[in-house]
Amino acid sequence: MRSSGSGFSFSLSQARILVVDDDEAILEALTPTLTQEGYGVVTANNGLQALELMRAPKTEESAIDLLVLDLMLPGISGLDICRMLRQEGNTIPILILSARGSETDIVVGLEVGADDYLTKPFGIRELIARCRALLRRRSHLQPEEQPTLQHGEITLYLQEYRVTIEGREINLSPKEFSLLELFMNNPRRVYSREQLLEQIWGMSYLGDSKTVDVHIRWLREKIELDPSSPRYIMTVRGFGYRFG
Repeated sequence: MRSSGSGFSFSLSQARILVVDDDEAILEALTPTLTQEGYGVVTANNGLQALELMRAPKTEESAIDLLVLDLMLPGISGLDICRMLRQEGNTIPILILSARGSETDIVVGLEVGADDYLTKPFGIRELIARCRALLRRRSHLQPEEQPTLQHGEITLYLQEYRVTIEGREINLSPKEFSLLELFMNNPRRVYSREQLLEQIWGMSYLGDSKTVDVHIRWLREKIELDPSSPRYIMTVRGFGYRFG
């Protein structure tokens, strides 16, 4: 099962590894070796590209399960990448590869968030063994399945405040998320604008009901294939809105 960093299920034999190193010889050596072990391999040769790949919206096919990371990279260092990912709550296993092998270097790498540290030059079989160990550990530390709401292609992850459509992540504002959660929890129930204001904005809100219409329009633009002919959020003329 994939966990935390991706939110998708995976098997150890189908895990995807992102290898980040500015040494093309290392990328050329590791890619076929890891592929022969059954892993999917993605590569990057600088820190900015690595960070973009890690932060990109994930699908079942593109989720990364292990990060193999050099420290001395153009753009953003490997240490900074570790630090930023952990600060963002990303718990993907990270294996550092580095020519810097002093005790201080290793301690710093582990303290900023790496799970393992391997110094260059390294043995290929040792690298593979460490990758397997990190992936196996991750599969054994799966979090309990988080509660979700599902309707058609829409999945709403309640604990992560995250929404996907056909596996593609979409960005919702807090109010849009709350509206969608309310609708998905109560499919086909009709809500008046006043009821939605009370439920989402609170009884102390002093604005008018047009706020609801604006947020419904924004939400439709993000979740509907054709917002002018919605499948999910329907207008019930004279009453308000319903979901489904």
